[in-house]
This record gives sequence, structure tokens and C-alpha cells, in this order.
Amino acid sequence: MTPDELKIAVARAALPHVIEGELLGVGTGSTANHFIDLLASEQLRISGAVASSEASAARLRGHGITVLTLDEVIASGRRIPVYVDGADEIDPGLHLIKGGGGALTREKIVAAASDCFVCIADDSKCVEVMGRFPLPIEVIPMAAGLVARALARLGGIPKLREGFVTDNGNIILDVAGLKISDPVAFESELDHLTGTVTNGLFARRRADLALVSSAAGVRTLRA
Repeated sequence: MTPDELKIAVARAALPHVIEGELLGVGTGSTANHFIDLLASEQLRISGAVASSEASAARLRGHGITVLTLDEVIASGRRIPVYVDGADEIDPGLHLIKGGGGALTREKIVAAASDCFVCIADDSKCVEVMGRFPLPIEVIPMAAGLVARALARLGGIPKLREGFVTDNGNIILDVAGLKISDPVAFESELDHLTGTVTNGLFARRRADLALVSSAAGVRTLRA
């Protein structure tokens, strides 16, 4: 199977986790795009979606799916039962690295607001220890040098993502050279770096289950 076929297969496998008639959180990236397209083509009836990026919101609206802001959901007293999104790395504890598409802050917000986080990915994203994929960190522009220096002290090799601005108007530093053996502790340490908005470790709010595709099919991993 091609990489794209693996993405489509795992996106399709996520459809049974969608609760018809309820709100749905929707992530960002190529696998999430396939999920959005299948959600529309299979005509699953949801009451609306909360998107983790402007790009996903536009794709949902293009299929005629109502997009709500998280503030609208909270003000109405409603809940998001399920959030479906991809990942750049998944470890055995279902801790994730996310942010390759640059939407890590909004992804983390929607994940935190959702009851169940369903991660969809192909088996190339599964690792024993995270860090092979450079860890994205969203940074306020004026703090780029300050944060980069702090990340270097932590053993990382930060690199500015050239020509990219997040939906929040910030920049991203991609940090290579890490071996993240304690994702929860490292996420907390990064949270205390002045000038950062969000880091791409989803460890304290990890996935509740992961659907992982390979040539042999789609398997389900649980935390």
C-alpha cells in the first residue's frame, strides 16, 4: 500500500468512533483531511465540528459541515465526545509528538476539551522513544532567540521553520536531537520556558486510543 492508501485506510477506520448527532473535534494534516473527506462522503450526521486550524475549518465548510468555535460550544453547555487527529510520532504509552502541520496549539486546545482523543496514523509513526521527528514548539516571535538558547541547553538543536506563521501569528522552532524518555516531565519542563506558547508533546493529554494502519490492516492501540 502507498503512504496515501495507508492514510485513507486509517481515516476510514476512525468513522465508527464518530457519534452521530453529536459534536466532533477534527484535527489538521493530510490524514485528517482524508478523514474530513470520508466524513462527508459517508454522510455521517454530526451536529457540528470544532476544527483545530483554519485549513481544516475551511475544508469542513467546503463539505457543508457546520463549524463551531470552542467558545460557542462551551457557552452552550455542550461537550465534544470525540476528537480525531493524526500524529507525527506515537510511543507505546500513546504519548504523541504533533505539530508537523503547525497547528499544535489549537490541536492541544481541542484535545483538552474533548472526552476521547482518537489518534489516526500509519505504522511509520510508531516509535519506542520519541524524538526522531523534530519536536515543534510554537514561540512568540520576539522570544525566538531566548527560547532557542534554552532548548540548546536542554540538549536540543532548534531550527526556525522558515516562511511559516501559525494561525495564531507566531513562529515555530523544530527541535531535533532529542530522546524523550519521560514525555510527561519533559512537556512540563518545556511549558515553563518563557516565550513559548505550546510545545508539540501530547503527554499529559495523550491519545485515548490510536488506530494504526499497515499493509496488514488497521490495529487499535489503547493507553
